[in-house]
Amino acid sequence: MMVCGAEKKRQLHRGGSGDYEHDDVEGRGGVHVWIFAEKTQQLLLVQRHHHFQGLWDASTAAIIISPHSPLTTARRKLQQELGVTLAEDAFEFIFSFLQEESGSARNNGGKEINNDVYLVTTIDPIPLEAFTLQRENVSAVKYVTYQEYESLLAKNDPHYVPYDAHGQYAQLFEIITKRYQENTVARTLALQKQLNRYAPISLNAELTGLSDSDKEALALIVKAAAVIDEIFYVQSWYSNPDLREWLKEHADESELNKLKWSYYKINKSPWSSLDKDEAFLTSADSAIKVLPNATTKTVTAWKGLEYRAAFPVQKPLCANFYPQDMDKKEFETWKGNLDKDQQKEATGFFSVIRRHSNSDDDNDLHVVPYSQEYKSLLAKAADLLHKAGEITTSPSLKRLLHAKADAFLSNDYYESDIAWMDLDSKLDVTIGPYETYEDKLFGYKATFEAFIGIRDDKATAQLKLFGDSMQLLEQNLPMDNAYKSEDVSAAPIRVIQLIYNAGDVKGPQIVAFNLPNDERIVKERGTSMVMLKNVQEAKFEHILMPIAEVCVAKEQQELVDFESFFTHTICHECVHGIGPHTITLPNGQKSTVRLELQEFYSAIEEAKADIVGLWALRFLISKGLLSESLVKTMYVSFLAGCFRSVRFGLEEAHGKGQALQFNWIHEKGGFVVNSDETVSVEFSKIEDAVESLSREILTIQAKGDKQAAASLLDKYGVITDPLKVALKNLETVEVPVDIVPNFPILAQI
Repeated sequence: MMVCGAEKKRQLHRGGSGDYEHDDVEGRGGVHVWIFAEKTQQLLLVQRHHHFQGLWDASTAAIIISPHSPLTTARRKLQQELGVTLAEDAFEFIFSFLQEESGSARNNGGKEINNDVYLVTTIDPIPLEAFTLQRENVSAVKYVTYQEYESLLAKNDPHYVPYDAHGQYAQLFEIITKRYQENTVARTLALQKQLNRYAPISLNAELTGLSDSDKEALALIVKAAAVIDEIFYVQSWYSNPDLREWLKEHADESELNKLKWSYYKINKSPWSSLDKDEAFLTSADSAIKVLPNATTKTVTAWKGLEYRAAFPVQKPLCANFYPQDMDKKEFETWKGNLDKDQQKEATGFFSVIRRHSNSDDDNDLHVVPYSQEYKSLLAKAADLLHKAGEITTSPSLKRLLHAKADAFLSNDYYESDIAWMDLDSKLDVTIGPYETYEDKLFGYKATFEAFIGIRDDKATAQLKLFGDSMQLLEQNLPMDNAYKSEDVSAAPIRVIQLIYNAGDVKGPQIVAFNLPNDERIVKERGTSMVMLKNVQEAKFEHILMPIAEVCVAKEQQELVDFESFFTHTICHECVHGIGPHTITLPNGQKSTVRLELQEFYSAIEEAKADIVGLWALRFLISKGLLSESLVKTMYVSFLAGCFRSVRFGLEEAHGKGQALQFNWIHEKGGFVVNSDETVSVEFSKIEDAVESLSREILTIQAKGDKQAAASLLDKYGVITDPLKVALKNLETVEVPVDIVPNFPILAQI
């Protein structure tokens, strides 16, 4: 079934379960499909054969027979019963409900079955004469306005399958009504308010330090990054590229359309990053596509079926890395039948999971490497990087660009990640598949991204201390010595002025990153850090300082400074490279923290980097390696940063991790809420609070304890009263939540 879940609903009839012909077949659940004509606001109903009492029902409905998926079942049944063949992106999953069956063997043995409900939105009604009816199941078809149909159900009209129009099935009518009876003025204001949470920032850097050949290479690298952007749109959702082009094409038609396009460009999908991934668009806003041969019958003067390219109301946990109707249980069952090498491929960073088309095999799922899934786009990007590699005069950049181009085609990123770690060039480039935040089902699959910048040599030289202190920090981490690594490599740190980014850079902008994520390289070489100094400065000026004025006690506001903010960000990224990565489970089996914590990994890892980073700063100060002047400023700057990160929303790993930290420290007395609703740091208690949470998180990671990770996040990774008050106060004064960068370099090249 869909992973979105379902709620219990009492159903008086099997609801047109047209595949119940065989009593001995065990179903996996059911599907309902509603065809909705946008212009006439009508739903297509079918009259079931007399075996189903001749009642009017959904456009098609069926029981799912293993091994078929809900979507495959929906498409096949629509073709069988009505002679209509539709593409996958015509089907929009809108909700699930549990359907109670009576006790006979014929209707599934009295079990409750889960039904996935899909909506297909056509522009005009499909002509009735275009349908080819499967007479043993369907007697007739007709269109009824959705308001009239809702009224008939509410009256318990005996000619219609009695869905509960006031219960779970009411969602069908609520969704349609909300889409097509919207207040344009109100929606425009709401979208403008969402946009206002982002402060527009121009990010630039001097190119005078680059040779002429490197400037020429830069133009090609930026073009390659633009290709990476295209790949990320596909990774987010399979109909996302169509939606993107449609919104861009129609942006100038109205103020509302302009706002839709502007906010879409920030989120790179129809779901808002700052609103728990709630959709700010609907399929009614989406691209119109034409299928000239969708029906088996030709109708004179009918140009063909026009439909909206659909996307679900709730952002799919699987993004576009897995089949949209695959759940975790199906994946784990399938994976369990694979050998070790195949399991490694299935859970690896650089592959997607797909279904065999029209397969009747029980092993319906299979692995497709990125090099095959995104073949044409990666070939284009690889060609651009190879050309740039031929031009640049920097040996290490030349090596990186050629290695990364080869990796795009081979799907083996090991050598290119090593080349990235060894990069020593004025022109700094990070490009490829790295972070796994978009895969909210397992946290396995990496999204493509690109960061291009000019190295800040002065700042980079100043930060060598942190790279040199990695092993010292590892040896003194607040956790059992048995879990500590004997050999942690120093993490090289590069500070850059960002001039362009692409790919997975949606919503809130990151201020630094620590790569690679390949546990083999982390174990052998450690990691490297890249700090985006101009991004950090912009956030500090436009966001953190205004937040401090609202949320931090007045007497401590002067302790919020950029040096502390910047230094803690360095430690955050540094700490990603220490602590548990490859671990030994209680049964002696080798594994990794990422594999064991699965969907909880990202939030726990971000919390670890934050809180252990704060511990690490205090440790380095105690050793005389950092100035004592940081002791108070780092804690107060961290406090202000808590409010900044939580505003990203708890669906985002950094936001959930930050809520965990704030609530833990507040519970331990390290943060104190004042009568004026501001928060102060209690310096006598915060060190113990930071160390205790560091120990808790590091131990969970070392043990690979997924249950403990879930419990910790359930208890502390929530919006508590102090956070609610702070967020409300910040909304009142309209402090920006984050920045949205624009890059003048695009005009220059």
